[in-house]
Amino acid sequence: MCRHLGWLGESASLASLTLDPPSGLLVQSYAPRRQKHGLLNADGWGVGFFDDLSQPRRWRSAAPLWGDASFASVSPALRSSCVVAAVRSASVGMPIEPSACAPFTDGRWLLSHNGIVDRGVLPLTSAAESTVDSAILAAMIFERGLDNLGDTIVEVAAADPGARLNILAANGSRLLATTWGDTLSVLERADGVVLASEPYDDHPDWRDIPDRHLVEVTEQRVTLTPLRGSS
Repeated sequence: MCRHLGWLGESASLASLTLDPPSGLLVQSYAPRRQKHGLLNADGWGVGFFDDLSQPRRWRSAAPLWGDASFASVSPALRSSCVVAAVRSASVGMPIEPSACAPFTDGRWLLSHNGIVDRGVLPLTSAAESTVDSAILAAMIFERGLDNLGDTIVEVAAADPGARLNILAANGSRLLATTWGDTLSVLERADGVVLASEPYDDHPDWRDIPDRHLVEVTEQRVTLTPLRGSS
């Protein structure tokens, strides 16, 4: 349904993470290589990053990433040591608007959801930034706390067995992710760690994360933990 990417490491430009790679999010917006559901991610995009004061900042749009000349112009000058970015393929019936695009935030975390979930199994809340399933799920995760991310995903999956629940979240010093029904890969570079729905290039060091796992990245250490319900 979407493609997303997280970065934790030394300061890097937004362009180097999203636009410059040969199969980065820009290319994934119109020609993803590993996407199982949908062919295009043209229903918006968003980039979130943490500034020097560890405050989350966002740039979101309902237009396709390939058509945003302003972001292409400015992104080489925007740098951060922690980034969450996504391109969106909207589910049928969901609104196409900037507030529906990841990353979502509670003022401390940035969060993206790659997948789909029945909104009927999620608690109603005025804290959601949009009426889309991903925004409501993000509000639920924020409310439960990111330290409980794995348990929350398992609970939602039990309520909606058809849900796909790949989450990617960051707070400036930590990346958290889940795999539940869709792809995720990791690249450990000399200057940091990339988590991405699919590799943005053909570097041999990319590794696929098994399904139904929790991933934690801190200080360039990557830890994988099987989620309850995994085989």
